[in-house]
Amino acid sequence: MESFRTEAEALVTSAALGYDQKIRRLAGLAVSALPYPDLSPLCAEALQARVICDMYEGNAPFTPRYVLPDYARALRNGSQHLELEAPTDLDDALSFLTILYSQVPSVTTYPVYLGDLDALLEPFVPATLTDAELDAKLRRFWIQLDRMLPDAFVHANVGPGDGRVVRSIWRVERSLRQVVPNLTLKVSPETPDDLIEDAVRTVFVTGKPHFVNHPMMVADHGTDYAVVSCYNSLKTRGGAHSLVRLNLKEAVTRHAGGIDAFCDEALPHWVELTAELGEARIRSLVEHARFFETNFLATEGLIDLDRFSLMFGIFGLAECVNELMTREGLDARYGHDDPANAASYRITRRVAELVAARPLPYCGGGDGFAYLHSQSGIDLDLDTTAGTRIPIGDEPGLREHIATCAPHHALFTAGISDIFHVEETVQANPRAMVDVIRGAFSVGMRDFTFNLDSNEFIRITGYLVRKSDLVGIAEHGSRHSSDYLAATAEINHTVTTRAVKRVIAAELSAAPPVDVG
Repeated sequence: MESFRTEAEALVTSAALGYDQKIRRLAGLAVSALPYPDLSPLCAEALQARVICDMYEGNAPFTPRYVLPDYARALRNGSQHLELEAPTDLDDALSFLTILYSQVPSVTTYPVYLGDLDALLEPFVPATLTDAELDAKLRRFWIQLDRMLPDAFVHANVGPGDGRVVRSIWRVERSLRQVVPNLTLKVSPETPDDLIEDAVRTVFVTGKPHFVNHPMMVADHGTDYAVVSCYNSLKTRGGAHSLVRLNLKEAVTRHAGGIDAFCDEALPHWVELTAELGEARIRSLVEHARFFETNFLATEGLIDLDRFSLMFGIFGLAECVNELMTREGLDARYGHDDPANAASYRITRRVAELVAARPLPYCGGGDGFAYLHSQSGIDLDLDTTAGTRIPIGDEPGLREHIATCAPHHALFTAGISDIFHVEETVQANPRAMVDVIRGAFSVGMRDFTFNLDSNEFIRITGYLVRKSDLVGIAEHGSRHSSDYLAATAEINHTVTTRAVKRVIAAELSAAPPVDVG
């Protein structure tokens, strides 16, 4: 209790936190003071040692980590709980969504999914509305989102088709240059190249959007899916109960032997403990907190328990592989040498096999199993590389980087991301980036994310911050809650030191030769 009081006092008296930020953190502190769901001694020990991790989401979850409401249904039917009738014009639709967003929970306390906005709004745009008028309406809406939902994990989707709304969103993004919302463009073979190029030009200015492989997502989730938060892919009308993760770097240090022993003996042990942790948190949410019995999103059919699952994350693959190479007597490191890369593929495939064989309750979204996720790290991770990424500053050239990462992507249905830091000279040839994105998807990448090395916007794990917002944050704070995580992450992970890629047209004549089997 004394520790609780000390932490609460520090929050209340902090000069770097605003009123709303203090309230949300005090609420999180209260949840962390509740009893933890029952765990076996081995699982509790692994959690305490942080070989496995609950993402510090609180001891007793009372809301799912990620919630993806069916906004289209809400716009069609209205909401009895919110006393809102179905909108009939664009102004009403924008107002309706703004109100509904305020009621959508998540681990951040802000909605992580705003909908596929072009598909939602296009039916409300009359032919008589000029582009300038449309831009003005969306600009006001965009400003509201950033000011009312000040968190970079707030995420919207557009595409894969073209339309007036998505083109307006690119124009508004380039004019406002704000952090919220994060964005993803769904890319299919039918997506026009000039729409992708328009998005690439938007990245040059704002660092947004991500680009996602639409056919791969549809194969895993069906057509009703979305990319949310950083880059997490889940079913709409569903979501993720929780996210638990396995630290492969720590796991390998606790088992002797080489790659064979690690895959055959160590991984089954740690995957089971991670799954046990996830199951305990799921049961606490569904059976104890009874979220799906009481929340209006469920009772009005905007979400469905059967479309939720658990996110099973891994991170620290690079350090794990490099340690195993040393034990095998090989001078090889992940991202640069074939033996190390082959070991990395063997490890992720083994984890995928184990996760796919471990049933979990209330995980109908994943057909009774967890979604595998390449977890992009948190600000407290020290000397441990995010997910399946190559360590920052040690990345190879663009072609080799894609070739190394792509074979992992098919396994991670709940999301995987590699961030490419690109030299600013590419601005003279944006179509070259279109070719890179198409080529990356053709060899099996699920998500492609890049930013310019000179941009004011930087990606930390998958979310955006402005460099200027991090200056002096400890003294005067920041309006965006995600900036606090970013400031610590920059200190601990030096994300601005990612290797800069130069895009050379000659390298794009053929797709990188990789085995995605």
